[in-house]
Amino acid sequence: MDPLNLALASGSTRRRFLERAVVGGVAFAASPVVAQSLVDLHLPGDPSQRSMTSAFPGKGSMILQRTRPPLLETPMAVFDKDVFTPNDQFFVRWHWADIPTSIDVAAFRLAIHGAVNRSLSLSLAELLSLPRVEMAAINQCSGNSRGFFQPRIPGAQWGHGAMGNARWLGVRLRDVLDLAGVKPGAVAVRFNGLDQPVVPDAPDFEKSLDIDHARDGEVMIAFGMNDQKLPLLNGFPIRLIVPGWYSTYWVKMLSDIEVLTAPDDHFWMAKAYKVPATPGADVVPGGKDFPTVPISKMVPRSWVTNLPEGGQVAFGPAIAVGGIAMGGDTGVKQVEVSVDGGQTWHPTALGPDHGKYSFRRWDAHVALAQRGPIPVMSRCASSAGVIQPMRPIWNPGGFMRGNVETTNIVVG
Repeated sequence: MDPLNLALASGSTRRRFLERAVVGGVAFAASPVVAQSLVDLHLPGDPSQRSMTSAFPGKGSMILQRTRPPLLETPMAVFDKDVFTPNDQFFVRWHWADIPTSIDVAAFRLAIHGAVNRSLSLSLAELLSLPRVEMAAINQCSGNSRGFFQPRIPGAQWGHGAMGNARWLGVRLRDVLDLAGVKPGAVAVRFNGLDQPVVPDAPDFEKSLDIDHARDGEVMIAFGMNDQKLPLLNGFPIRLIVPGWYSTYWVKMLSDIEVLTAPDDHFWMAKAYKVPATPGADVVPGGKDFPTVPISKMVPRSWVTNLPEGGQVAFGPAIAVGGIAMGGDTGVKQVEVSVDGGQTWHPTALGPDHGKYSFRRWDAHVALAQRGPIPVMSRCASSAGVIQPMRPIWNPGGFMRGNVETTNIVVG
């Protein structure tokens, strides 16, 4: 049995793990992207429709945003089924199209070097011999919901489905760093994966964390996802998990860890994924010359998932409204709903708490006073006391949207 299958089979006494991958590695062959149907994301600008596809290896029916590199969005209906997103419908986002199409787990090595007492080249078997941890955490693209920004912003025009929640199984990054021995004077840790730029002199995709964050005991290197191996398109064989932070830091196909003695000045930290250093990362559309900082912690969000945009609902004394919420980098304290444009808010019942970094289910029955168009809103308050604002933010990256979202239905 290969080391990943062995680890999954013995990694938990609470559940049985699946052993589905080819012994010795995971591989996929290039497949034509066949559009099955169209879905309307109800974006404020055209084009609002996207193709649905199941042509990508290891993936079910997904919203196709881009083929190279793969950008696949999770349909919103998926989030109504469970707070944990199934692996075959978990969103996909790569920065470069040169992605390995096969991984030999026996030959794979994770390099640890830089400001360490000894450089290491760890096999998967060596990595998985470390103490294991499991955590529920949301992986959300920095630009999730970018398609709703007005004025429109260049970049992938995501709906709300560039996110997913999973139970991640792996080892603490701190334990891996301790194997190498971090030297005094280290200030940051940089991470790199197996994907490569497709044009000469383009910057390799690398991200870094401050040394104290990297060693906080929560950041982990995952090999398991929802009781299975990671799908290849979600980072097999291992990926970085940075709970509460946007997915730009969750490096996939992690292959290299470098401990730095100075802040990371490479492109993807010094130039890209920067947000305004203003409250809520908000600036006036078209504004310039504002200070910026690297994007980091997520913000509270919530969505109605049981009612589709534009859906028809039979009139009655009350309607069932349900959805999911996230607290950002903390837990969910409460979720409220409104059916009158935010003038009145009603409490909801929260579902089981799977940890502060997980989605939380919420449900309510809300009285209706009239027929016709009804705006259904949800508003999350985090355990840190941060409440979703009504007004959308704007910034030139289309990052960190977190305002109250509205699902418009027609009651008849």
